[in-house]
Amino acid sequence: MTDHPRVAFSGEPGAFAEDAVMAYFDRPAAVPVPGFREVFDAVSSGRVATDAPGDASAGSPAAEPIAAGVVPIENLVNGTVRENYDLLLEHDLVICGEVVVPVRLVLATLPGQRLEDIERVYSHIQALGQADRFLRTQPWSLLTTYNTAGAGKMIVERGERGAAAVLSPRAASLFGLEVLAQDIQNVADNRTRFLVVTRPDRPIEPGWLAHRAPGRSASSEARADGSPTPEIASAPMRTTLVTAVPNEPGVLHRLLGIFAAAGINMSKIESRPLHDRAWEYVFWIDLDADASDPLARTALDELAAAVPMLRVLGSYPRDEG
Repeated sequence: MTDHPRVAFSGEPGAFAEDAVMAYFDRPAAVPVPGFREVFDAVSSGRVATDAPGDASAGSPAAEPIAAGVVPIENLVNGTVRENYDLLLEHDLVICGEVVVPVRLVLATLPGQRLEDIERVYSHIQALGQADRFLRTQPWSLLTTYNTAGAGKMIVERGERGAAAVLSPRAASLFGLEVLAQDIQNVADNRTRFLVVTRPDRPIEPGWLAHRAPGRSASSEARADGSPTPEIASAPMRTTLVTAVPNEPGVLHRLLGIFAAAGINMSKIESRPLHDRAWEYVFWIDLDADASDPLARTALDELAAAVPMLRVLGSYPRDEG
C-alpha cells in the first residue's frame, strides 16, 4: 500500500475540499472529481471514471485505488449539506474522520478589472449564501456553479470579462485572478466541517494521517517504520448514525430518551425524507460518544431493538476547530 493515499474530493484544485484533504492526510494524492456523487462512487469502486488532470497517478496502470473521499457536511453559516446525508445512506461507506476548515472568501476577476466593471458573480450556491451580505451591496447577477474553485477556472478558460468569482484566496492565486475584495464572508470565523469516508474493508492507515489531523498528536510515539501513531485514546469521539422510527406519537422522544438515560450527549439531529416512501423520514444523529464504549454500545443495542432500521456510520475523533 502506498504511503500517499489517493483521496477524492469534489471540485477543482484550490477548492476548500482540497484544503480538507491536505489538512487531514499526510502528503496525499488529491484527486478532483466533478461532484459529491462522484466522490462516493470513486471511493466505493476504488477508481474515478476518468482520471483527473490534477491526479499525479492518473493513467498509470499501477495506480493505487482511491482510498478515501472528503465531503462537506456542515457549514457554520449555511448549515447542513443535505445531499451528502442522502449519499451516505445510499452508499455502503463508513465515516472514519472529520476535519474543520476555515472559510475565507474573496471576490476575484481577470486582471485589470474594477468593481464597477463587474456584472456577473459565479460561485457554488453555499459560497454565495455565505457572502450574500457583501454581494447584495451591488446590482450583480449571482450565478451558481458546481464549485468555488471551478468558478474561477471557468472565468479564466472563457476569458470572461465583466465576471467575478467568489472563492478562496488560494484558488484565486492558482488561477491567476486578481482579488478585488478580501474576506467577504458574512461571518469572520466561518468554517466548514468535512467528513472523511472510506470502504468498510479498506480502513485508513494510521501512517496516512497528518500530524494535525483530529485524534492525532505531533508528540505521538513513532512506529517501527518511523511514522507516528494516532493519539486516539485522548481524543473526544463522535458517532454518526441514521435511524428510521415508527410513525407513532411520542416515539422519537422515547427513543432519544435512551441516550439521555445513558448520559450520552446528542450534539445534532436532522430529519431527511425517505425517497421511496412519501412523508416518511429518517433521522440523522450525532452523538458525543464512541460506539465501542460499553455504555454507548448498550444504548445502541437498545435503540436497534426498538426501530425498523438503524445504521451506525462510524465513530471518529471530533475536530474541535
